[in-house]
Amino acid sequence: MKIVLVTMPWALLDVPSLAVGILRRSAQQALPDAEVTVVHGNLDYVDWLLERREFTLAQFNLLALDSYFSGLGDWVFSSALYPDDDPEPRIKQMSEELPLSDKDRDMAIELHCSAPQFITELAARIIALEPDLVGFTSTFQQNTASLATARAIKRAAPSVRTVFGGANCDGPQGAALHRNFDFVDYVVRGEGEHAFPALLKELTKDTPDPEALAAIPGLCLRDGGTVRATSMNTKPLRPADIVSPDYEGYFERLEASKARDWVEPKLVVEGSRGCWWGEKHHCTFCGLNGSFMEFRSKSPEAFYDEVVGQVERHQVLDMYVVDNILDMKYLSTVLPRLERSGYDLRLQFEIKSNLRREQLATLYRAGLVNVQPGIESLSSRVLKLMDKGVTGCLNVRMLRDAETVGLSVSWNYLYGFPGERPEDYLPLIAQFPALHHLAPMEGVARIVTERFSPNFDRPEFGFQPLRPDAQYRRNYNLPESELLDLGYLFTGPHRGIEDPTSDLLKAAGDRWQEEHVHSRLSGVDLDDRIVLVSRRKDFDWTTMTLEDPYEVAVFRLLDQPHSTASLLRKLGGDTSVTRLEALLSDWLRLGLVFTDDEQWVHVVPTATNQELLRFERIFDTRRKGTTDDEPEPEPSLAG
Repeated sequence: MKIVLVTMPWALLDVPSLAVGILRRSAQQALPDAEVTVVHGNLDYVDWLLERREFTLAQFNLLALDSYFSGLGDWVFSSALYPDDDPEPRIKQMSEELPLSDKDRDMAIELHCSAPQFITELAARIIALEPDLVGFTSTFQQNTASLATARAIKRAAPSVRTVFGGANCDGPQGAALHRNFDFVDYVVRGEGEHAFPALLKELTKDTPDPEALAAIPGLCLRDGGTVRATSMNTKPLRPADIVSPDYEGYFERLEASKARDWVEPKLVVEGSRGCWWGEKHHCTFCGLNGSFMEFRSKSPEAFYDEVVGQVERHQVLDMYVVDNILDMKYLSTVLPRLERSGYDLRLQFEIKSNLRREQLATLYRAGLVNVQPGIESLSSRVLKLMDKGVTGCLNVRMLRDAETVGLSVSWNYLYGFPGERPEDYLPLIAQFPALHHLAPMEGVARIVTERFSPNFDRPEFGFQPLRPDAQYRRNYNLPESELLDLGYLFTGPHRGIEDPTSDLLKAAGDRWQEEHVHSRLSGVDLDDRIVLVSRRKDFDWTTMTLEDPYEVAVFRLLDQPHSTASLLRKLGGDTSVTRLEALLSDWLRLGLVFTDDEQWVHVVPTATNQELLRFERIFDTRRKGTTDDEPEPEPSLAG
């Protein structure tokens, strides 16, 4: 049996497809004599374009990443999915609905017009491989390109079977895709490690048994003129059944591509599926994990062996870990072993934002360089509305401690939650300048409604009636009733804050991004005093020393979030509420602390080069410091 697996635009260029890697290994394990070929259609497309026009990585990323919520990448290939349509109405609709620069709009239109030619040529090359079956994985904006290629293959070689799977095929989406596009023979919904090999084994028979096919969980198939969709699995895969991917050929294909100078290749590994937090507290806006939220993780030994095995096989040290959340037991098992492995790994991981500094340090020592902690907000009340299980002060602590240990942080500020109010935002916006030295959010955005999220499933959250996002009407010639099943993103009534509060939040987020490059705040604890250094535009001091034992004690306690009541209990003695509140108010004015929901935490990362902070000249010790107009002290290494 000859099998071709295809990953289409707009899959990222710098990583192999995890889904294709898993399916390739699954196919080889099920049919050892099968010939399995991977076609990297995303790289093929870049090379095809660069032979014909100027095209840049920034333009690729616009279509692959930046336009996800508008579906522009899928729109480019809609012309190839519907090659007999007059292109002008679709071009006019896109031009009127999407706020693009003239340059980006012209580029998208040119790609839209040439897409049918690329798809025709790619389909011909795939057919020349004489496949019995062609499988497509579709996630994010891969749908129209994959469908267009499957259409072209089926029209030119009707005997070739076509199979779809991936996140865009989960649940109702896969059934809708199958029934609306008759050139798709099969769709595998949900996890494919068992269903795809079972399908392959049945298709090796001269006459596949329709009833045997219908017994494969999650499979959509055509039985004569009848479209059938079997029930999906009710239980997720066991951890031991989650297959390690086979990336053979990807790195060689990237090296041969014109895109090799654009990106540094990275590996993709998977330690777990599901979300242990979401099992009990499903974040209201999150549609990740689709059909299976149940958290499952590979054994520490298996995951360690997979990571090291991929590194040794491909000689690549950069690595994405695609888990939705870190398995906490890996902190004491896998990560210390990776630290001792001798490999200078550079990992990226998603974590929960309440990890403590020592846990973040463990991540850093193991090779993590970037984390996605799912911060989403700095308001405890809004975080509670999301069911996030953290507070605003814990999120700030995370940003501060990540800065201390050397981890970069990727996060977004989301708004639009039912029940939120302007007062959940305005006091925090006023405090943003004190945080300009910490990792800024990548963007500020109103939430969209995602399939599989509580906001989608539960009418009481107030997002009904829902409509498929406008991108689906631009990209598909299907009725609204079918788009309701095919789509992943939906629009409904706005909830939460509106203008001008949302405008203020966006402006404050933009300013944080702008000022971050020039902003610094750090401190060092020298036992009897704490030395602080600040370079932030909104604060007129640059050096400060805390020497009063009371102030030092309060500052040390604020390493963790505390209420004034808990601070008073821990300080003991004759401490008065008035004195403590005056100190906290002063520190708030100086940008040393963050407060939300009656909790306080300091925002000063620990200096990473302590010797440079041991100044010979110690400035005013309590509330005053040097101003921007005064000369900055020269550092001394004398101690």
